[in-house]
Amino acid sequence: MRSFSEIEVTTKKASKAIGFSWGISEEVGKNIRLLEMFGLPGLKNLNQYYKIYKISNFENIDEISASNTPKTFYCPILSGLNFFDQSSSISKFNEIEINKIAFPLIFLSFVSRTSEIIGKRIFLKMDDKEFLFNFNESIYSNYLTGDVLEKSDKINLKFLDNKNSFNEDEWSEIYNLSLKTYVDESDKSRERTAGAGLTDND
Repeated sequence: MRSFSEIEVTTKKASKAIGFSWGISEEVGKNIRLLEMFGLPGLKNLNQYYKIYKISNFENIDEISASNTPKTFYCPILSGLNFFDQSSSISKFNEIEINKIAFPLIFLSFVSRTSEIIGKRIFLKMDDKEFLFNFNESIYSNYLTGDVLEKSDKINLKFLDNKNSFNEDEWSEIYNLSLKTYVDESDKSRERTAGAGLTDND
């Protein structure tokens, strides 16, 4: 099995060889490593994308808006970079629609990192596939096949408000239970607590 570090370095060098700058190539390396760590076939999709990259006329999204449609297909790397770079402004939209993007799995890694930057979960629906990005800590998805995704006709993104998964009554109950750990200290309780205690063998 290839290490994540090896995957990152190799995809970075391959991206430079295909024509991207070192700065963009470094971002691609980080992102493919991220996808592989989350169990998504990033390298497989990147490899197929680079086979057609130089012979295809992929477009870029210069400024992300609520609805984005190219004449041909968007480049997942350049469009993903702009999505990530514009993270402070795009979160003002409740939803964003991106139509016709090539090899969209590569784009998803930028969305995951954007979730961390803006501090919000992002729900993404790509045709019949769904993804939930959790602050770049995990990706929940119903996409489990590991196939190459050559294109997506429509991607919808929603920025989710942060809220607890529990109600105030549940919080009060668990909080009151936690208060039972605070008891008056005595010599006997001190002897029972973790630590060196009354003797120290060090």
